[in-house]
Amino acid sequence: MITNYTENNYLVLIGNIVSDKTFSHEIYGESFYLFNLEIPRLSDNQDIIPITISERLIANFDLSIGKKVVIEGQFRSYNSYENEKNKLVLTVFAKDIMEYKKEQEDQKEKVSNEVVLTGYVCKKPIYRQTPFGREIADILLAVNRAYNKSDYIPCIAWGRNARFCENMEVGTEVKIVGRVQSRTYEKKFEDGRVEQRVAYEVSIGSLEVIDKKENDETKQEAI
Repeated sequence: MITNYTENNYLVLIGNIVSDKTFSHEIYGESFYLFNLEIPRLSDNQDIIPITISERLIANFDLSIGKKVVIEGQFRSYNSYENEKNKLVLTVFAKDIMEYKKEQEDQKEKVSNEVVLTGYVCKKPIYRQTPFGREIADILLAVNRAYNKSDYIPCIAWGRNARFCENMEVGTEVKIVGRVQSRTYEKKFEDGRVEQRVAYEVSIGSLEVIDKKENDETKQEAI
């Protein structure tokens, strides 16, 4: 499986189905379903990632729990209006699904979780350090989609990348290669209630600032 670096939002996930599919929504007579995919990390933990998929892709496909599959698609966001508040919901939109073949396990360069995003920093990055001194920066990336839509993808940078992002200006265009991860956290309410929630984000492996001036000069030379 080779990641398609020519698109501004592309991912490949390999993992095990860990939930039954449930109906999500319908658009122009086409139904979409949700299921969860479990992807192992090198640390022996797992990411549980929600997958949105068209009925047309799974009409003759076995989605039974425990099945290992390959997903190609995009990391997308949409706004959900709940309790008079807008909530950013993140999901992997599947464009293709394949059964994972046993012989693929012998491939040395298999990719189990990789996402490539090209977009614009749309909020001032938040830099911080953990109590143990680890450097972290939170970035919100706006990634353009067809029909004048955009996906707003939370990303997290570490170490020198976090330090580099600290002074990054809003509007900066960047290319990010990383992995989709899930993270549990506790939401505390004013009445004392505590609710367990799950956040989804891209953990950045590499980050590149796209120099528009340099790109424009290259285009002019090509013309």
